[in-house]
Amino acid sequence: MKYVVVLPDGAADEPVDELDGQTPLEAAKTPNMDWISTHGRQGRVVTVPEGFRPASDVATMTLFGYDPRKDYSGRAPLEAAARGIRVGPGQIVFRCNFVTITDGLMNDFTAGHIPTEEGRQLTMALNEALKDRGCTFHSGVSYRNLMVVSLDANIDPVCIPPHDIPGEAIKANRPRGDGAAWVREVMDRAHDVLENHEINQVRRDLGENPATDIWLWGQGCPKPMAPFADRFGVRAVAIAAVDLIRGLAKSVRIKLIDVPGATGYLDTDYQAKGNATVEALDDFDLVFVHIEAPDEAGHQGDVVAKIEAIERIDALIVGPALAKLQKFDGWRILVAPDHPTPVGRRVHTSDPPPFCLAGTAVQSALQRTFSETNAAKSDLQINPGYELMEYFLRV
Repeated sequence: MKYVVVLPDGAADEPVDELDGQTPLEAAKTPNMDWISTHGRQGRVVTVPEGFRPASDVATMTLFGYDPRKDYSGRAPLEAAARGIRVGPGQIVFRCNFVTITDGLMNDFTAGHIPTEEGRQLTMALNEALKDRGCTFHSGVSYRNLMVVSLDANIDPVCIPPHDIPGEAIKANRPRGDGAAWVREVMDRAHDVLENHEINQVRRDLGENPATDIWLWGQGCPKPMAPFADRFGVRAVAIAAVDLIRGLAKSVRIKLIDVPGATGYLDTDYQAKGNATVEALDDFDLVFVHIEAPDEAGHQGDVVAKIEAIERIDALIVGPALAKLQKFDGWRILVAPDHPTPVGRRVHTSDPPPFCLAGTAVQSALQRTFSETNAAKSDLQINPGYELMEYFLRV
């Protein structure tokens, strides 16, 4: 058997007025996803267990077949794993965004998608200024960085992701709880470092959003997880540009394929990802392919960009994968957004997203195109969501 799992991050949505009440998924031209849903099954899956925030780390872990209530350790440890950053005993790792705060409001949680090289220079300045606090900053891609700290005290505050508070007041959303005062102090000192840095002075002169602050969140300590091959008996590979997904794959010992042109943004090379998926099927039993673009469009509130991203995923990734799979004697394909990122809200929600699957021994049950509305009419509702992987592979 050969398997493909397509993960269009944040592709699920809500009805949009400018689309005459359709969702972007319903408005998009998706002949391949529609073929899967009409020739196979579609339904909904609870990817965010009760008590968890609707985030990609929890939701994607669920879709990989792992129970977040047992295996979740925080977002930052997964990203650290992706980049080979060691987080030892007694250490905590935080996700560290460069953000733009204006007049006390979260103006831009990406600091204008600051270029990676500019972010690296800012990270160097933070390391020099905050080394007395035991902080080590690791620059990542664009605004996405990490901070590792060694502390004896109990540091486990409640930290709200910056992409959950666009346009909202910072004062009401700063870290709170155990160790929050220490975290807020680090953030305040970072502001002083960044405020007059020459990188930000140039960005202001060019009319670009400066990285006025860091935002710390997603903290945790690494936690061992059972290898995917041991759990499910298949050899899997993952194609992803986002550290979170790459780290999750590494944590369960799934091999990674690097695809040139895969950026984790709207400008990602969809065709290159599709070609890599097709080629990987010759050597592996299961291919995960993750695409971040629909989520980015949702956070930007850009309905046109979201529709375009969904259509390109369908044409350049789902289509070629489906065609290649059908050359094998046994095959299955699953398309599963991890969570909704409605363009009208610009944040994640916990609503169960739709999924569709087709292939060998999968009986058609609802001959309707793939959409949130039609998936809700199906009798296939997976809860807890981590059971979807077993269903996909075995039923």
